[in-house]
Amino acid sequence: MKDDFLSKGRSVSDMKAHLVLTSKYRRKVFDAKMLQRLGEIVENLCQKWDCKLIEFNGEEDHVHLLFQYFPQMELTKFINNLKTVTSRRLRSEFQERINQFYWKDVLWNNSYFIASCGGVTISTLRKYIESQVSPD
Repeated sequence: MKDDFLSKGRSVSDMKAHLVLTSKYRRKVFDAKMLQRLGEIVENLCQKWDCKLIEFNGEEDHVHLLFQYFPQMELTKFINNLKTVTSRRLRSEFQERINQFYWKDVLWNNSYFIASCGGVTISTLRKYIESQVSPD
């Protein structure tokens, strides 16, 4: 578990997030080759943003990312950059396929889902905090 901790400056953290991105209008645009390439692009972007991609997968109309990040990272800026870069690259590399679904330069829905997640459940953490020995 200590191997999961990230250290930067004077902080040690273990912050993970689950991000879900959907295609515009939930069109079934992604195929296996596109998802594989998208995973490579996302992993590269995570390295540039100084975070770690833990897991990536998707279906025809959405993708899931699980990544670890530093508290200093601005998640909204990261997500917007991720959507912009992946859209641009996929549209250039898979232009013929994407143009079957969209006539404008779009790929992602404007919204997204993100949830923080950790290595323990809330009840386990609550019990740990409750069990602390208070000084007299």
